[in-house]
Amino acid sequence: MRPDPDLLLAEIRDRVAARARPDLVTPIDGLLLSKVETAPPDYSLTEPLLVVMAQGGKRLLLGDQVFEYRAGQFLVVTAELPVTGHFVGASPRVPALGLGLALRPAAIAPLLLEGPAARWSRTTVGMPAIATGDAGPELLDAVARLLRLLDHPADAPVLAPLIEREILWRLLTGPHGDVIRQIGLADSGLSHVNRAIRWIRDNYAEPMRISDLARLAGMSPSAFHRHFRAITAMSPLQFQKRIRLQEARSLLVGRPGDVASVGHLVGYDSPSQFNREYRRLFGAPPGQDAARLREETAAYEVRHLP
Repeated sequence: MRPDPDLLLAEIRDRVAARARPDLVTPIDGLLLSKVETAPPDYSLTEPLLVVMAQGGKRLLLGDQVFEYRAGQFLVVTAELPVTGHFVGASPRVPALGLGLALRPAAIAPLLLEGPAARWSRTTVGMPAIATGDAGPELLDAVARLLRLLDHPADAPVLAPLIEREILWRLLTGPHGDVIRQIGLADSGLSHVNRAIRWIRDNYAEPMRISDLARLAGMSPSAFHRHFRAITAMSPLQFQKRIRLQEARSLLVGRPGDVASVGHLVGYDSPSQFNREYRRLFGAPPGQDAARLREETAAYEVRHLP
């Protein structure tokens, strides 16, 4: 009998509400649970992840692109990206509830060997790193069974990888399968661009040359710039700037009155440029924004899924 999606979603909602912790983690490796009662816009760095929303909704901004997903829908992120997020209508009475599952190349790659090769698209470059869609009954059923294993810790080490494999297969054979496929392919455009993304994240304060990043990705500068923008919705320079400013914001919360040195630490030689670009992104000067964030520390102690 076909699973009832409404009943499955209600079960997922109840189990997430009962099990979610402020740090998101669960005893099942790669499974995260989130419960958010209220939250201002958050600026975070994502990782490859499947998110299924069980209650409420969230709106994400990546570059100039907006993605929104609500209860019964999913979000897929395939790269490490700086995003702005805002929960829609979350309150103590009706919190936003969601679960995340890490999307790992080592788990996805073996599935690409299953079934006829013609099943998979030949597209390997220029795929966006974020996609949203409706979670079908088969996907919800697998997710519900994974959550049930939290009540059976002795079974989880054996059964959780099997259910994770099923969830990944549902994604690969669904409408956004080509997006997921890029994670498991060592020679995909995503894999090549991810080398440059990781370099920028690890060296965001350093001077950056497009020719060096293109060489790292194994592409010509023009092809690299085109594929980088297609995947991240930003140019490499915009990406680096966003990383710098988000890192500066995190540092300023713990270092009041140290705006100039924080700006220099994240790569800005000009204090006025740092102040100007910080205010443009976050809506307030660095010192004022950091003071407000310190007052709201309790709200920011709760981690969020993208």
